[in-house]
Formats: sequence, C-alpha cells, structure tokens
Amino acid sequence: MPETFSLIIKNTIPVTSTTSPLSEERTDIGIKEGKIAHIGPLSRAQADQVLDAHGLYTLPGLIDTQVHFREPGFEYKETIASGTRAALLGGVTGIFEMPNTSPPTTTLSALKDKLQRAQKSAWCHYAFYVGACSENINHLQELEQVPGCCGVKVFVGSSTGSLLMSEPHLIKKAMLSGSKRMAFHCEDETRLRERKPLLKEQTHNPSFHPIWRDEKTALLATQMIVQLAHETQRPTHILHVSTKEEMLFLKKEKKGDLISVEVTPQHLTLHAPDCYQELGTLAQMNPPIRSLEHQKALWEGLVNNTVDIVASDHAPHTLEEKNKPYPQSPSGMPGVQTIVPLMLHHVAEKRLSLQRLVQLMAENPARLFGIPNKGRVAIGYDADLTLVDLSANKVITNQSMASLSQWTPFAGLKVKGWPIATILNGEIAMHEGELTLSQPIGCPYTFKA
Repeated sequence: MPETFSLIIKNTIPVTSTTSPLSEERTDIGIKEGKIAHIGPLSRAQADQVLDAHGLYTLPGLIDTQVHFREPGFEYKETIASGTRAALLGGVTGIFEMPNTSPPTTTLSALKDKLQRAQKSAWCHYAFYVGACSENINHLQELEQVPGCCGVKVFVGSSTGSLLMSEPHLIKKAMLSGSKRMAFHCEDETRLRERKPLLKEQTHNPSFHPIWRDEKTALLATQMIVQLAHETQRPTHILHVSTKEEMLFLKKEKKGDLISVEVTPQHLTLHAPDCYQELGTLAQMNPPIRSLEHQKALWEGLVNNTVDIVASDHAPHTLEEKNKPYPQSPSGMPGVQTIVPLMLHHVAEKRLSLQRLVQLMAENPARLFGIPNKGRVAIGYDADLTLVDLSANKVITNQSMASLSQWTPFAGLKVKGWPIATILNGEIAMHEGELTLSQPIGCPYTFKA
C-alpha cells in the first residue's frame, strides 16, 4: 500500500544553512498532519495535493521578527489581517509584532486583546512584544510568559508612539525581570533632545534626518545596552543597527548568544544622500538610512557573522502622512512584503548566499528566540516553508502591495529572485502571487520555557 501524504512538494531543492552552495539535487518533500514527514523520492506515494516545484528552492518558513501592524488604534494604516496577508504574499510565514500601538501593548489586557484579534484575522503565524515602561516594570516577567508573547521591547530613544524607557537604572531593573530575549531600539534620548533644535533650520530637508539622529546617538545607546546585558546576563537583541561604529563595537562585544544583532533590508539597500534626493520623506525611518560607508559596514557585519537576523521593521504610514513636510512627516516604511525579494536579489548579486539568508531569517530567529520545531527543512519539523525562484526577474510595484499603505520605497526596482509559494501548517497559503487559503490559519508561536 503506497504511503499517503496531505501534500507532496515534487522536484525541489531543500536548503538549510549547512547545504552545499553547489548542491542542485532535486528531491521530494512529503507532508503529513502539518509536519515534514519525508524527504526523498516519492514517485510511488499518494497525496491529497501535489505541488510541482521544478526549479524552485524550498527554504524553512522565513520569519520577520520586527513589524508594526498598527492595530489597535491606527487601523487605517495597517491591520493584523492586511499585514499578515502582505507577509504571506512576500514569502514570510510568521511575524513578531511591536507594541507601539494605541493603546500600547504594556498591560495584560492589551496583550490579550492583540492575541484575540490575531486568532481571528492572522493569515500567517505571529507573536507579540510587550512594551516596557515605568508603570509595568514589576510585571514584565509575568507578561512575557503569556503564550504568544515573544518578549519585551524597549524604546531607549523616542520614535513612533509614546513608549520610552531611557533611564539606565530602569532599563537594568527591567532586564533583571524576566528571561526571554529582550529587544532594544537604540538611540540616546538625551542626545536626541539636545539636537532637536537643529531641526528648526532644516524644514523640508529630509536628508537632515541622519544628521539629527546621528551616529553618536545610536552608538551611545547601543554601548549602554550592551554594558547592561553583560551586567545582568539578560539575552539582548539590538534592533535595526545602522552605523559603522555600532557594528565595529558589536563585533568586539559579542560572545556567544548573549547579544544578538539585527539589520534591515532598507539599510542594506538604500543609502544617503541618494535615497533622500530620490524618495524624500519616503526614505525617512528611525534609525535613519545613512551613507555608503555605513552600509558597507553593515554588509561586512553580515558577512562576518556579527549580524544574526535580518528583519523588515515594517512600519507603514499613509502617503498623505509621509508627504507632510519634514520634520512633520512620520518615520517608517512598509517592508514585510518586500524583504524576501530584496534579500533574494542580494543573493543574486552574490552579496550573501542562500544558505546565509536561511540562517538570518529562519534558523537564527527560531534558535535565538526559542521557537521549537521551526527554522529547518527536516523530518519532524513543522511544515512552514518558503519556495523561491532564484532566476525570476520581477519589478516591485506599489500596485502589488497588500499593505493598506499601498506604497513601497522600492517601487520600480528590478529584482532577481522571487517567492513563489508559502506553505503554512502544511497547507499551500500562497502560490504565484495569490493567496490560496479560504480563511486565516495563522497560529501563535510557542516559545521554550
């Protein structure tokens, strides 16, 4: 009696971080009850559904560990439903969502509200950060253990929203309360405030953004957080590193997994002053996109393994809001649907390998944050998969964006490499640019105790 699977992916090339870069050996993947049950030839097996993946590479389901979906409070910019649809269309199988919504995710009721919303409307997998503030500092350990919470987020410098915790003694107290990896937006609040008067002379000049929020602003905060991480031994994640100075400092300070480092595709792809001349305020984000010197250092950090994770920092605003004159224009840009095409294009340009991309967006997120059964194409692992065509030539367009903001700073960019299918819980969730699910099936991530 031939073995039966719910789904067989035929003629594909599975990829892990240890796969030989020269390996082009095609095989089959059998999926049963939401798990990878077999890897190897399945010519005699039966399946409820067969996906011919000839020429496609099968990656572990890619995870975007930093998105801002704006729900509740700013649903006109993005909802959990629209953001997770965009994720699936972009080849992303799961997201970690940030707490700077309205109200901010700083209480048990606010966290449970998001989880209840996601249970009904999330098209991909999800987890939510709790935001640290002076009011909840004694409850963080309890909050981070709520199922579906990926950890605690601290805004060391003010950005979008009202969340802020800049005092070292409060940050240290927060780091001593709990055990999950803690994420930090590192910009020094004192220096931001000292330099803010400079903006009065720079109206309508978004290219001043990386001068106001300069390299020292980023470095000072990162140095403080790293020192506190060593003092408290709290697993620490430095979000969206943007400067050469930070990357050189982090390379020296990293020992084991205590400190992990993230960069974004925006900082790896765009650079000043060109991005501000071409895109104006559409290129405005925190921390800012900087010069080629800094971009080169980020790539060096990615190549030498200082960088652990690539995430989008998806932070949508409407075009009407973004077109306000600088500095009234808000910081942030969409990215969850374009992160995979952009990084695949960098693979095509030989700036990193496909194996390294798998490490940065699947294996490391699962390992560093403790998500069991995710991040590998291996028997027994959950069947969350991203199938990509490395030879596909596409143009990124505003019209194809599922985000409610309906724009991308990469509109018009020709890329090589594209996500063709997204498999979620063993089901084909996206295929060739179309969602194939009849309803949302995203689940909250579980985390090791």
